[in-house]
Amino acid sequence: MKMKKNARILFLCLLIVLSMLLGACAPSAPSATEAPVAPAAPVDTEAPAATEAPTAEPVTLVVFAAASLTDAYAEIASAFQAANPGVTVSYNFAGSQTLLTQVQEGAEADVFAPASKKQMDVLVGSGAVTVESKIQVKNKLTVVVSSSAANLTKLEDLAAAGVKVVLAAKEVPAGDYALKTLDSLNAVYGADFSAKVLANTVSYENSVKAVTAKVQLGEADAAIVYVTDASAAQLNTIVIPDENNQIASYPIAVLGASKNAEMAQKFVDFILSAEGQTILAKWGFLPGE
Repeated sequence: MKMKKNARILFLCLLIVLSMLLGACAPSAPSATEAPVAPAAPVDTEAPAATEAPTAEPVTLVVFAAASLTDAYAEIASAFQAANPGVTVSYNFAGSQTLLTQVQEGAEADVFAPASKKQMDVLVGSGAVTVESKIQVKNKLTVVVSSSAANLTKLEDLAAAGVKVVLAAKEVPAGDYALKTLDSLNAVYGADFSAKVLANTVSYENSVKAVTAKVQLGEADAAIVYVTDASAAQLNTIVIPDENNQIASYPIAVLGASKNAEMAQKFVDFILSAEGQTILAKWGFLPGE
């Protein structure tokens, strides 16, 4: 009986072991998995990146201009810069002979605008100007009188003793024109008229602006300047008859050494345009060509 009992126990143990082995070998239930992720679209590494629209490079345009153009050209600069964003007009105002010397000595400039063809012709002859110059405006002379010189009311008064006269130097276009005007007036007021006026001349200035300033400051009784300078200074004037007056022609051209030749030509074209001419006329200049 005891042997049968032991055999039964052994049989039960074998069943238990066998069931454990069968459980370990049974396939397990599949576990939940994440949904498959679609592959990312390939990136085109050669596609151009978005960029801002290109902007024009800033340009500084250097203009050498006769001193008598100062006031009108200030307004010209504002209008031209407004029409050409990124452009700055930088002026060098002086007597035309001074501007000529500066260019001849290598000063960098884009546009040359003297008050006489004489200076322009020198640069054309030397090859510094290689394009045809244009006459942008014309001007004429008048006599300006200090507010303290109430006794000066007519041209012949310039020759009276004790009158202090100021002129531009003869190398300056305004000075050259003034001397020619005085010579012309000899036929009206006597052969020695110009000599008497020159005897009354207390200084010769390097620009017409300097001449005008002498009268404004009361350092001179009278001076011969351009009509445009007299208007800008709001001084009393004595009219010089047209038959004795000198008409000043103002040429303008792009310099051959300009580093901004295209924009410089645009500036010249603007000066010659209806808009530019209207501004210049506003300041008392006469039409050019």
